[in-house]
Amino acid sequence: MTEPETRTVVVEREIAGPPEKIWRALTQPHLIEEWLMKGDFKPVVGHRFDFRRDPKPDVSVVVDCQVLEVEPTKTLSYTWNAYGLESIVTFTLTPTSTGTHLRMEQSGFRPDQQAAFKGSRASWPHFLTTLEQVIKRMD
Repeated sequence: MTEPETRTVVVEREIAGPPEKIWRALTQPHLIEEWLMKGDFKPVVGHRFDFRRDPKPDVSVVVDCQVLEVEPTKTLSYTWNAYGLESIVTFTLTPTSTGTHLRMEQSGFRPDQQAAFKGSRASWPHFLTTLEQVIKRMD
């Protein structure tokens, strides 16, 4: 029996600043909290962590994660598991003449996870816009 085909969300941005600066925003918990969610992230392969957010007093969002790949200033990948979705988020940084090309990919959406896929497609551009604002404020 073959695996059902999965879908992927990809968002790409050109960001002013070197990969080292973007890497800090992707890997330092106090900065991650500013653009994504609060969590106990460490850039160590195998580290299990979660992201948490409480958008309303009686609502909590918890995403269970595990670091899969860390190549400083180049690649960061971790699982992203919530509400039955088991996916992988990968950030790839490529230096350019004007800064850094950032590629975010979230893969693993099954055909029956249309709502999660649409939510991710809507959310990641917002998260990355906020990430850019955080990077601009960094020294």
